[in-house]
Amino acid sequence: MPDPLLVIEKLTKRYGGLVANDEVSLTVELGDIHALIGPNGAGKTTLVNIIAGEQPSTSGTLRFDGQDITGLPAHARARMGLARCFQTTSIFGSFTALENVAISAQATEGHSFRFWQNAAAAPSLNRAAGVTLSEVGLGARTRQNAAGMAHGEHRQLEIAMAMANKPKMLLLDEPTAGMGREESFALVRMLQKLRAGYTMILIEHDMDVVFALADRVTVLANGRVIASDTPNAIRAHPVVREAYLGEQHA
Repeated sequence: MPDPLLVIEKLTKRYGGLVANDEVSLTVELGDIHALIGPNGAGKTTLVNIIAGEQPSTSGTLRFDGQDITGLPAHARARMGLARCFQTTSIFGSFTALENVAISAQATEGHSFRFWQNAAAAPSLNRAAGVTLSEVGLGARTRQNAAGMAHGEHRQLEIAMAMANKPKMLLLDEPTAGMGREESFALVRMLQKLRAGYTMILIEHDMDVVFALADRVTVLANGRVIASDTPNAIRAHPVVREAYLGEQHA
């Protein structure tokens, strides 16, 4: 059996007297979709920020693809294969879908901003961006300006931008936020198709989405892991049902 792609050991994040993550330990297996759930303020986004390298941890270690990444900055982690999608979309509205994906690929390769507007003119970036857009269901929208796309398409586009350099792991922060039911179902179907090529960490409040996608679920409350198991085991976990789902157990 291959080693886990990501190993987090006793990770803690303090802001003065506030403890956002409290000795969090978990592993993410290669090829899995690993969901992080828990009430607001549980420390989920802070944990993903630390994994991505956008915030330092106070203590603890992270290993990605067999290497200690605890002290590495975000851009170094991105080059190793960690790609982040945010809770709010971060696309360039005046650029086409193709240009947005090409820009993302070029940025990860370390080029300066002054070249970005011509990114889609580079044949190799252009071809790769078109393939990636097709993978997320936007193959027919390559020349559409991003500002004119629907909210659900923005989420698809942002995921395509994260996929631009074929990362090993996608970090997805509430990808269905603000979506209607049909848009959410469409995004779930798209992520199910992508799972063959990507390991994912998913923050999500919609339990239908979590249980449709996740191979494993970690539950956070007050910055601590209270359970980490298969979706079926999490459904039946009495402490989870009380702490997160709001149910009382005997």
